[in-house]
Amino acid sequence: MSARLYLSAAHKSSGKTTVAIGLTRALKDLGHVVQTYKKGPDYIDPLWLTAASGRACQNLDYHTMDAGEIGALYERAAIGADIRLIEGNKGLYDGVALDGSNSNAALVAQCATPVVLVIDCRGVSRGVAPLVIGYRHFDPSIAIAGVVLNRVGGARHEGKLRAVLQAYTDVPVLGAVHESADLAITERHLGLVPSGEWEGAEALIARLGRAIAAQVDVEAIARLGEDGRAPQGGPVARDGGRDVRIGIARDRAFSFYYPGDLEALEAAGAELVFFDTLNDTRLPEVDGLFLGGGFPETEAEELSANAALRAAIRTAIEAGMPAYAECGGLMYLTRRLSYEGRSYPMAGVIAADTVMEAKPAGHGYVRLKATAAHPWARGALDQGPLPAHEFHYSHLVNIAPDTVYAYEVTRGTGIVGRRDGIVYKNLLAGYAHLRDVASCPWTAAFVGFVRACRAQRALPSWVRSMPSGEARHVQAL
Repeated sequence: MSARLYLSAAHKSSGKTTVAIGLTRALKDLGHVVQTYKKGPDYIDPLWLTAASGRACQNLDYHTMDAGEIGALYERAAIGADIRLIEGNKGLYDGVALDGSNSNAALVAQCATPVVLVIDCRGVSRGVAPLVIGYRHFDPSIAIAGVVLNRVGGARHEGKLRAVLQAYTDVPVLGAVHESADLAITERHLGLVPSGEWEGAEALIARLGRAIAAQVDVEAIARLGEDGRAPQGGPVARDGGRDVRIGIARDRAFSFYYPGDLEALEAAGAELVFFDTLNDTRLPEVDGLFLGGGFPETEAEELSANAALRAAIRTAIEAGMPAYAECGGLMYLTRRLSYEGRSYPMAGVIAADTVMEAKPAGHGYVRLKATAAHPWARGALDQGPLPAHEFHYSHLVNIAPDTVYAYEVTRGTGIVGRRDGIVYKNLLAGYAHLRDVASCPWTAAFVGFVRACRAQRALPSWVRSMPSGEARHVQAL
């Protein structure tokens, strides 16, 4: 069996992610192998879906990927699974383009996937019918296979909603999830709290699974889109051995990494060595560093208290270790981080300070143009604008006037003055989140840079002190 469905909604904040997490776990509890996907560049929802399914959730994003790449990943990731579940973002017909070419509906059409529409029913009774009718007929080519009524006020409310939909539409009700504080996931400025930060995450996922199983026709949903066709494609091709070691910060403070990027780093020859910025007091033996995004502000006190690791990272970068940092990683490498009225010492590599704000300082898709200062762009990332995204509530202040930047921001906010990507020695740190795709093959470029830096450090000091052209000639002899 190979079933598939697209879980969407009429609008943002309909409780769609909670339903998706619970449905994924309910399907898994019934013995299904579920491969989940998330439309867009989100990191947090995929962490929850990964925890619910036990398989890495993959992002499908028209901004960074073309249709061919999306189709290939959709097939490849599903190998070994019997159900594919895509969670949309915002509403079914929402997208950046006016013509809907990058909307959820466009992805539905590309993946030939029936839609289950999650309806936020708070304060709604008879009005649910015109809403569903409108979504059904706005684009008749989109197959809305059923609805899940969410945040239902009780049995009486559920009865009214079901009766109205039965009287005015032919769209089946596949379930009704009643409002319950026990099913809520805490939110903060970037959305849901990541599952890795919540000690009770697994218990909540199990509770969501039981609630969905009791209130939704899970088996009917499991049969949607069933065609018996096995997923196509093979695993990601790998190069030879892994000859460089890259340390990656992964803990409660830093968790924003695309699974595909980690696979691509390995395919380029990197052995990934994970470390904990909150508890480890020294760096592992590595040739380079990757500090991803996350929530350093909520863990600032613990990050600051781990002075030994902050000093070790500062010493390594000052000594020339190649490093790449995105958003949260950038914030961690500044001198100080100010959050909720307190200021915390950070790693102190970058001559700037970080200040958290109440509203987003940069939010959405960005495009970057590499400058000559980019330490590892040549031949890989400098052929055209790079698609990326940013979502940060912080900005940098007291930036050193001689700061060098790797990118011109042609769309988006960046760090300052439409510039992003601070370059210091062999460090590149910016607000933009890159994704390794055909138009931005950053992982191979970075691994190659790490490899070259290690080779340079292995040369005798008299060779390293020569001009770069002469040094390359000596290496070739």
